Amino acid sequence: MLARVSFFVALALATPTMAEEIACEGAFAIDSSAARLIEVYGAGNVVTGTVPGPEGTEMLATTVFPGDDKKSLQFVWWDEENLTDPAYIELSSAMTAPGGVRIGMTLGEIEALNGEAFTLLGFGWDYGGSAGFDTGALADLPGGCHLNLRFDPGEEPEGVDTLPVMGDKELASGDALLAQMPVTVYAMSLGYAHPDFRD
Repeated sequence: MLARVSFFVALALATPTMAEEIACEGAFAIDSSAARLIEVYGAGNVVTGTVPGPEGTEMLATTVFPGDDKKSLQFVWWDEENLTDPAYIELSSAMTAPGGVRIGMTLGEIEALNGEAFTLLGFGWDYGGSAGFDTGALADLPGGCHLNLRFDPGEEPEGVDTLPVMGDKELASGDALLAQMPVTVYAMSLGYAHPDFRD
C-alpha cells in the first residue's frame, strides 16, 4: 500500500502546474495512459471520446479539462483499445513546453532556444506552419518525446507578397520573407514514436 501511495505522489510531483515548464514524464511520459490521467487529474476532469482530426477526419482522444481553453490537454493514443502509449499530446495554451517554448513566441525566439535554424511547413493548409526539430537543443528531449509546434503567419504586412511561403512546402526559419511577417507559435504538442519503432 505504501509503495502505491508513493507512486502516485511521485506522479503528482512530476506533473507541474500549468505555468511551469513540463517534461516528458509523469502524465506526459512515454508510458502514460488514460488511467494515469485519471489518477493525476481526477476522473471528473478526464473525458475520452471522438474528436475532430486532420483533413476532416475523426479520431479517439482523451481530453483533460475539457471546455477550458487555457487548461485543456488532449492525448491521442497508439493503443486506442487500452488507451495507452501516447502518440501525441496537445498541450494547453498556458503551459511552457520542454526547452522553454511558449505560445506567442516568434521564429527568432524559437531559433534562439534551439540554438540553430529549423524548418517549418508553408502556411494556408491543414498542416500549415508545422515545425519539428531534427537538430538543436529542442531535438533530443529527455524522456524520448519530440516537440512539435504550429506557427501562425499573422496578418499580412502591407505591401508584402506572402504567396511564396504558402502551401505544402518546406521553409527555413530564417527565410527573409518570414522575417517580414508577424509569425508566432499558436499550438504546441509532444509526440512519441510508435512502440514498434522505438529503440
